[in-house]
Parts: sequence; C-alpha cells; structure tokens
Amino acid sequence: MELHRKYGLRRVINACGKMTHLGGAIVLPEIAAAAAESMRHFFVLDELQAAAGRAIAASSGAESGCVTACSAAGITLGVAASMTGANLPRVLQLPDTTGLKDRVLIQKGHCVNYGQPVTQAIRLAGARPVELGSVNRCTEEELVEGLSGEGVTAVLHVESFHTVQFGWVPLARVVALAHEHGVPVIVDGAAQDLRLRGLIAAGADLVITSAHKFLCATTGGIVAGRRELVDAVYLQNRGIGRPMKAGKEAIVGAIAGLEYREAEDVDAWTAEQDRRVRRILDRLEPVPGLALGVDPDANGCPFSRARLTPDPGATGHTAASLAEALAEGDPTVVVRAHHTDRGYIWLDAIEMTDDEIDFTCDKVERILTGKSPAS
Repeated sequence: MELHRKYGLRRVINACGKMTHLGGAIVLPEIAAAAAESMRHFFVLDELQAAAGRAIAASSGAESGCVTACSAAGITLGVAASMTGANLPRVLQLPDTTGLKDRVLIQKGHCVNYGQPVTQAIRLAGARPVELGSVNRCTEEELVEGLSGEGVTAVLHVESFHTVQFGWVPLARVVALAHEHGVPVIVDGAAQDLRLRGLIAAGADLVITSAHKFLCATTGGIVAGRRELVDAVYLQNRGIGRPMKAGKEAIVGAIAGLEYREAEDVDAWTAEQDRRVRRILDRLEPVPGLALGVDPDANGCPFSRARLTPDPGATGHTAASLAEALAEGDPTVVVRAHHTDRGYIWLDAIEMTDDEIDFTCDKVERILTGKSPAS
C-alpha cells in the first residue's frame, strides 16, 4: 500500500537517525511479524507484561522490567513509582502528593528538551523537580546537599548527548551518593538501548529506554530495574499511568526486539554502519568547499556519523542553509542538524539504504556546486 501517495504525504529519506519526529525506526521484518501476529489474538495483559519483564531482565541484567507507551511515559511513571511504591491508595492519590516525598533532584545541565522538557515529565507525576548546580557545573557537594534535604524521592539522571558534556557528576558517582542517602536513581536512557546492560550494571534503580529506536521495534518504552520499583511502575496503570499504558502490539514488539538483539552480531552491525559512512565520504570527497569528517556517537553507542562542514565562501551555503535545501522537495532529506550553529551537519546512515545514500549525496553535490553529478 502506497501510504504516502494515499494520504498526500512526502516521502522521507532519514539521514537524521532514530528520531521520534520521524517515526522512530523502520521496524525489522521479524519484529513487525511478531507484532502483527499479536493483533490477531487476545492476551491477559498482566501475563504478557510478565513475559516482557522476563525478556527485559534476560537482556539487561535487571531484576525485572515492563513496557510503557514510550520512554517519556516511563520517566513520569518511574518518578510516580518512587513516590508511591506498590501502595495502591497512594497510586490512586496522584498527582496529589500530599504526605509523599515529592522532590526529584536533577543536575541543571541535564534539564534537556527532547520534544518536551524533561522537568515536565517529572511534574506530570505531581513531583517537584529540583535543579542542582548551574548549566555547566554541578559538584558532588551540591548533589550531597540536595540529597540531605527533606522529601527527596529520587534522582533523575539523563544519559544523552543533549546534556552538557562537562562539569557534571557522572552516573557512577550519582548512584553511589544517592544510595548512601537511600534515594533511588532513575536513568533517562531513551536512545541508549545499546548500553542498557551497562547502565543497569552501574547500579541505576530504573533505566528507561525506547523500543522504537535501535531495537527497531514498535513504539514503546522499556523500563528495567529493581523488581519492587518496576512493580510500582506497572501499578501506575491503575492510576495516572492509565493513559500511558502499552498495547499488546507494543509489548510483543518490545519482546521481539530484545530477542532479536540477543541473537544479533553487534560487531557485524557496527561494521555495516562503518561501510555506509565510508560510502558517504567516498561520494562527497570530490565536492569542492566541503570538509568531511567522522564522529563517533556521543553517547558511546558503537557507530559513527559522517560530518559535513560547508565553506560558505566557496559553496554559498552555511550548514543551516544546506540542511534547509536538503529538506525541500519530495522526497525530503532530513539530516541531523543539531550543530548547524557550529557550522556542520551530520548524515546518520543507520536508517538509509545505499540508494538513499547515493540520492542524498547527489543532492548535496547539486546544492553546493549548482551542477548535477553527471554533468
């Protein structure tokens, strides 16, 4: 079925990566088949979530897990769980936090916006975010001072290249200091499923990641962590988590994605991403006025991106105008344009076929030189 034609939508060449605003990821055939099969059946969802918990535990090393509507939902429900535990009357009380510990500590440099402010995800549970330090500096002393205050229910730690990358307390120390004060640590690792086992091993009490990014599954959030906190997260489905619950296709998709990952040769996957990046560099190397480079994933995931830095004097284009020109037309080419103010864009090839890489490189050359590659 030609959905783009049917609904009057532009086709998309995704040179940006695993981004929610583009629909997450292309769902792998094996995972799509499992999700499609689930839609032909009924399940006792508590049993299905228990099966997901076993799959998440096996894949992550956590005690348990569950599936939410998305990772943003998982953050809100993780915060809620830290306030209520498995106490149903407290679950039903939220977002009224009267009598509950409701302060969530977060380093100011971690107060990112991933489509919504992460502090809003905290407030949705009825909790109060408490920002520590300044944007580019938070010390252990400031974290300890915050932990020593009244009413602290959790620390939220964001693992993302969107955070300030210096001057803050790293996860291992956050966990150590928080646990000294009996406070759980919740990790927002939305695009960190490739690092899920390591984040759990670092001692985080809950780690939330997306099923629909590198796992290439249906849309959903994967919550992994200590059993009692995971149980409290799932219990929120009887309260404020009701609008954030996962359907059967999301749960089965997440399980299938985790099973696929367990059998996957990650080294071979990385080699394939390296090949795609090299194809981009080889295609664009002759373009005058365009500097090329390769940047590893800033989050520590095992792949790289191609960096394109146009010389405005030689090409007539800045990074921003190049990104805008690539986005025009049908298909639209959406690049990773987070750093246009620094003069460059990234081409993330993870979701690109070779034909799409060639189309994109041809378009870059045409924009920057005014010539067709064949001319």
